[in-house]
Parts: sequence; C-alpha cells; structure tokens
Amino acid sequence: MSTPTYDGRAFINGERVAAKDGQSFDNRSPVDGRSLGPVARCGQADIDAAVLAARQAFEDRRWSGTAPAHRKRVMIRFAQALLDHADELALTETWDMGKPLKYARAVDVNSAANCIRWYGEAVDKVYDEIAPTPSNALALITREPVGVVGVIVPWNYPLIMAAWKIAPALAAGNSVVLKPSEKSPLTALRLAELALSAGVPPGVFNVVPGYGVEAGSPLALHMDVDCIAFTGSTRVGKQIHVMAGQSNLKRAWTELGGKSPNIVFADCPDLDRAVQAAVGSIFFNQGESCNAPSRLFVEASIKDAFMERALALVPNYQPANPLEASTVMGAIVDRVQLDNVMRYIGLGESEGARLVAGGQRVEPVLGGCYVQPTVFDGVTSAMTIAREEIFGPVLSVLSFTDAAEVVRQANASEYGLQAGVWTRDLNKAHGVARALRAGTVHVNQYDEDDITVPFGGFKQSGVGRDKSLHAFDKYTETKTTWIRIDSPV
Repeated sequence: MSTPTYDGRAFINGERVAAKDGQSFDNRSPVDGRSLGPVARCGQADIDAAVLAARQAFEDRRWSGTAPAHRKRVMIRFAQALLDHADELALTETWDMGKPLKYARAVDVNSAANCIRWYGEAVDKVYDEIAPTPSNALALITREPVGVVGVIVPWNYPLIMAAWKIAPALAAGNSVVLKPSEKSPLTALRLAELALSAGVPPGVFNVVPGYGVEAGSPLALHMDVDCIAFTGSTRVGKQIHVMAGQSNLKRAWTELGGKSPNIVFADCPDLDRAVQAAVGSIFFNQGESCNAPSRLFVEASIKDAFMERALALVPNYQPANPLEASTVMGAIVDRVQLDNVMRYIGLGESEGARLVAGGQRVEPVLGGCYVQPTVFDGVTSAMTIAREEIFGPVLSVLSFTDAAEVVRQANASEYGLQAGVWTRDLNKAHGVARALRAGTVHVNQYDEDDITVPFGGFKQSGVGRDKSLHAFDKYTETKTTWIRIDSPV
C-alpha cells in the first residue's frame, strides 16, 4: 500500500494556512499505524483569525445577504462536488479513522452529499409567518441567521457529522468555523476546499484542526461566536454548555452519548431479521456509533434460540484490512480508544458477565488497531458495561420476562438517544415506544434512517436535533416585526 499525501493545514478565509505558531501534530492511521503527515495544531490565535474571517463575511453579507435561491444553487453544486470526489474522500476517511472503504464510499460520502443537497433544496421553501393580530397591526415573524456558528464534530463519522451541522447552518445564511476531531481531521479540510470551489465565498466556511483544549475550548468560549454545535461525549458536552454560559451565553446545541436498548419480545415477527439487526448494528463502524444498540434485551423464552443464531453471525464481523472490498469491520480509531475498549472488556469479565464471543485484540494488518467483535451474556443492568458508553464492538445481552420491567431497565440510563422494539403486537409496539425515553424508537428494524427525520436524544444524550427541517431552529433567530396600521378608510 502506497502512503497517501495529505495537506493538514487549516483553512481560513479561503486559504490553506499553517498554525500561527507553526505547531503541528503527527496524524497516524489506525489501519497500520503509518503517518498521514503533519496537521496544523491550531490554538487561540488561529481560532481568533477564523472567527474574525467568519464575522467579516457575515457582516458584509457576502453570503448572509444573498437570496435563498442563490444559496440553494451553491449548496447543490457543493453536494455534487462531494460526489465528484467521492473515491478520494472515502479513501481519506478510511485512512484517517479506520472504517471499511466500501462503507466510507457508499454510506459516508453519499449521506454527506445528500444532506448538503437536501438543505440547499429546502432553504428556499421554508416560509415565514404572519401572526393573527387585530386589524390595526401587522406582525411579521421571520427567521434570520444567527451569525457565526462554531461547530465541533467527532471522529467516528467525520463527513456525515460535519454535513449534518454545516449544511443547515450555511443554507440559513450563517458563517461557520468547524473544528474537526484531531483523530480524523482530513476530510473536513477537504470539505472546505470543495465548498469554496462550489461558490461558497471565502471566510464563510473555515476549518481549524487541533486538540480540544487548545482549539475546541477557545471556539466554545469565543465572545464573537453566536452559536456552538457539538457532537461528542456527554462529559465534553457538559463542558461546552458551561463554556457557552461563561462567555456570551451563546446558543449551545449538543448531540451526545448513548447506551441504546434493543428489546426483542417473544412475539417478534421475524427472529432472523431481529438477530441480523442486533448483530449488524452494534458491529457496524466498529461499534463506534453513539446510537449503537449496545444493550440487547431478549425475552427469556426465546433467548437461547436468539443467542444461537446471533453467535453464528459473529464470525462474519471479524476485523480485516479496511481497504479490502470484503471487509465489514475495520480498525478502532486509535490506540487510546482501543485501550479503552479493552478496559471495558476486562471490566465485563471481572464483574461477572460471561464472555461468549471475541474479547481479544487482533492484528490483521501489522501495526493497526483492531479488536474482535465481542458479546457478553448474563449481563445485569448494574454492570459497568451495561451502564457506560463503550464506543466499540461490544454487545451486552440481558434477558427479561415482563414488559413493564424491561421498559424500566431500558429507561434506567443517563442516556436517551435511541431504542428498538421488536413485536408483532401493535398495541405493545405503541405502548412500549411511548414509554421509552429516547429521541428515536425503531420498531421491527434498527438504524433505518432518512434526512427528513430529526436525530437527537433525551436526558444526557443532548439538546436539540440534527437533520430534518427542525435543524434550522438551531441556526436561526426568530424575529417579530410589529407594524402599527392606522387605516385611512
């Protein structure tokens, strides 16, 4: 495999630039440990420069003052640019964070392009309102862009997570400063170049890589950032809200962790489909998904049959070289995360759960970061692996006999992102779905999705919603203009 060459410099005001103090960090691929080159280690001065460029672009209205129809055309060109460079972007994503190349191409690039196109097409179809006032007044209710939007995205779906935030923010007329994860910064930097080539003016979309404390915190604390949108851990999300309050009380929108329950009742209409969904969804993207159904509740009367079929599928998800077409599970993003996954596997064993599959580090590619798909049976809700987000290919299996009890256990979590329910009983499906405290409840499927539906969670899974028209609420201000009418007739 040849070593790819990447430009890791920041993108500020339409240009690639080194960090102002000249610092950089070495970006290593989890595929085989090779260096992908230096990446700008940006700090306060670089954030200041990016925010200033974004503020000037917003104030002179080079983008915010254009007609929605114009922004639509540019966004559609932007989306097409992603598709025109799909192979390049997918390969970059795979080298940078370890996911299988076939999924990076078919899922990540296509989903990001679809998201950008969808918001471009939507922006000139969203109408303002006129309030039902008395006849001597006219009250206009209009949406305006919030201003400068800071965006901080995680390493697990770099393109998709960036698109979910920058697409509605840009479509609404804002300027954006994006801080990608230091673990996977490369596609975000390329995204900014493609936006510029599509007609997004310089300064409107800036990308500043770096570490969280050195670049993310200054962005969240910046007094000239009007809104901060973050996807990542609940621990850091809480800090984002504190920093928003400590600074200028900027709007803070956070999509955070999950420990999603997947409940399979004995009257499941298709056991094979439920097994495939349970196994496939937890091992997809190496388990590095906030909405992964990591807690599997199976009704006791069908548990043995379910587990037999599930364990038979696990060998299909053995990690392999992400660049090979047959690979379905790739590398963990880096050694820090790999060590964390292994720590949780050790905790599961020490707390009494039965390790029935996987649990070992492997090295299908020398120097890479890989772990076997792992299944624990005999798990209780009190165990650490059933309570804390692992962010790796680790499935915890619990059994139940009573619907009310399984709902209680499913809800006994600080998270509330997603959930799954499998039953042929329509009343049970509706009743359990209503009782579950989660932003999305899947019934007789898991992970089916569309840009038209909102994504976000209850409780400590975050605040606000990505995707759908609801995302515009995060990046716009609602203004009322009250006009007194003295009728001449």
